Amino acid sequence: MLKQFRPTTAGQRHLILTTRDELTREGKNRRAAVQPEKSLLVKKMRTNGRNHHGHITCRHKGGAHKRFYRIIDFRRDKEKVPARVASVEYDPNRTAFIALLHYADGEKRYILAPHGIKKGDIVATDDAGEFNTGCCMRIKAMPLGSVIHNIEIYPGRGGQLVRSAGLSAQLMAKSNGYATLKMPSGEVRMINEECRATFGAVSNPERNLRVEGKAGRSRWRGIRPTVRGTAMNPVDHPHGGGEGKHNGYLPQTPWAMYTKGFRTRNKRKSTKMIIKDRRK
Repeated sequence: MLKQFRPTTAGQRHLILTTRDELTREGKNRRAAVQPEKSLLVKKMRTNGRNHHGHITCRHKGGAHKRFYRIIDFRRDKEKVPARVASVEYDPNRTAFIALLHYADGEKRYILAPHGIKKGDIVATDDAGEFNTGCCMRIKAMPLGSVIHNIEIYPGRGGQLVRSAGLSAQLMAKSNGYATLKMPSGEVRMINEECRATFGAVSNPERNLRVEGKAGRSRWRGIRPTVRGTAMNPVDHPHGGGEGKHNGYLPQTPWAMYTKGFRTRNKRKSTKMIIKDRRK
């Protein structure tokens, strides 16, 4: 659900946020958010887009609110031990929500929360288990047509694909030890059948519809202003200078590399696993 605010201030005039009804609440009137599990929190150091030399390698970053990192279990390698969903929580480090699992042996772990999962649900990692939302198993044990997320690229390395809010992939075929998946981008690619994945789509599907409403809200998230190249001088950007306003002609980066429409994938990377390119 989306929440649109009354324009009582300039910053709320265009503000649109998600209501976060999926999150678990507790406390008086059940309005207070659940506190994160302290054993799964670690200190998060800020880099502000700088490398080990202190040089800025990624522009427009810095000044975010302080955060703790939640340790997420992307591997889902605790097999044949059922777990109960204790809470669905907000994670400031990612677009999706996270779910706290209490395993039957007493261990606690965070996972990416699938859309529709609720407090009290039972999930497990088991190739012979049920095909319920939040359950994890190897792709070779999944039925064709399954909607999945948090997909491994290499067996045992942990989920690396389809982890952002609202995304899901579909299992289309299986043969010769490989499964064919249709990715959210439209790309069709092969993945080893021994890789694990989780049933369901990632939570918070309306995340891309939010409107920040003001520059300050972006600064809270650690996003600094982006100056247009056409507003600069020729010494600062290829689009700079000129008489009056113009569109910059050929789109270029500040380092005169052509952009928009040009392929950016490294030519050295293998494409043997890609059946259909996302652009076709």
